[in-house]
Amino acid sequence: MPDLTTLEVSDGLAVITLCNAPANGYSYELMRALDAHVLEARFREDVHAIVLTGAGEKFFCAGADIEALRAMSPGFKYNFCLHANETLLRLEQTPKLVVAALNGHTVGGGLEVALACDLRLARRGAGKLGLPEVKLGVLPGTGGTVRLTRTVGRARALELMVTGRLVDMDEARDLGLVHEVLDAPDRDGFLAAVRAWCRKLVPPEGASKAVGAIKRAVHGGADVGLYEALGLERELQQQLFLADDAREGLAANRERRPPRFTGA
Repeated sequence: MPDLTTLEVSDGLAVITLCNAPANGYSYELMRALDAHVLEARFREDVHAIVLTGAGEKFFCAGADIEALRAMSPGFKYNFCLHANETLLRLEQTPKLVVAALNGHTVGGGLEVALACDLRLARRGAGKLGLPEVKLGVLPGTGGTVRLTRTVGRARALELMVTGRLVDMDEARDLGLVHEVLDAPDRDGFLAAVRAWCRKLVPPEGASKAVGAIKRAVHGGADVGLYEALGLERELQQQLFLADDAREGLAANRERRPPRFTGA
């Protein structure tokens, strides 16, 4: 059986690819493979950021395999959704930036996967985005109702989900679903552009340790009171002050030269 996800590491970036042809739909087996690769990237010291993308030219991910869902017992469906939620939380809680590279259609559970990433870059004209689960008589059940609302606001999220409307990459950017739309002739060109974009955030140019701390402060502080959020921010800042990158950044500023970060 071919790998359902692959992991490739170079230049400080771990590229995880969903490889479930034809639409990169996810199953329990794919989510287990994704979970394992996220954990591997989390622990690897040569990885400073993670890029998540789909194989092929047409799909980032089309969500859960509908035929597989039809065959599942109610109990298995529940545990399948629970495990998928846990896997996506792993993406959010990993203290390294996770960038979704949307190379094609990103619908249903595929968009839910992308929403669990920190940033989303899309290839112009590559496909549509949306949560059309209502047309199956169900709701977006892998974090979609929560993360879409937090991303675009209650009114817009409700409209997108109750209509099941799909949008193109440029409208997705205008709605705040996508951070940037890149022009590229094909998937390979798009991934090269994504890599170049991400390299600004990893050593030696980017302070990846600070990026990871910012991510933890944002996610950790969003759901607690102001006092607790400020306390988390303060503790993370103290950790950064003790790190090599902060010493390098402050020295480079004083010496008026570009910093050379190491991620330490």
